[in-house]
Amino acid sequence: MDCSAVIFSGHATQRMFERGLSTADILSVIQQGEVIEDYPNDTPHPSCLLLGFVGATPIHTVIAKHAATGRCIVVTVYVPNPTRWSADFKIRRAP
Repeated sequence: MDCSAVIFSGHATQRMFERGLSTADILSVIQQGEVIEDYPNDTPHPSCLLLGFVGATPIHTVIAKHAATGRCIVVTVYVPNPTRWSADFKIRRAP
């Protein structure tokens, strides 16, 4: 994803700390990850869910992008639960 700058929300920073993920890990997901869901109607900015990997560990990162400035806001990060996602972590399983 192309971002002019990356801002980490307090929530994302807390989740990164809890999950042992570094800023470099998340920046790598943003740069090399794949958009697996789009949320164009999110407010205050459209957002998307990215899938990337830190080593062999899948990481989901929700990013909101400010259209006017190009800044990306990291909303949250987590390791997807394999019981809730397909084997490739790209598709949600039915509840």
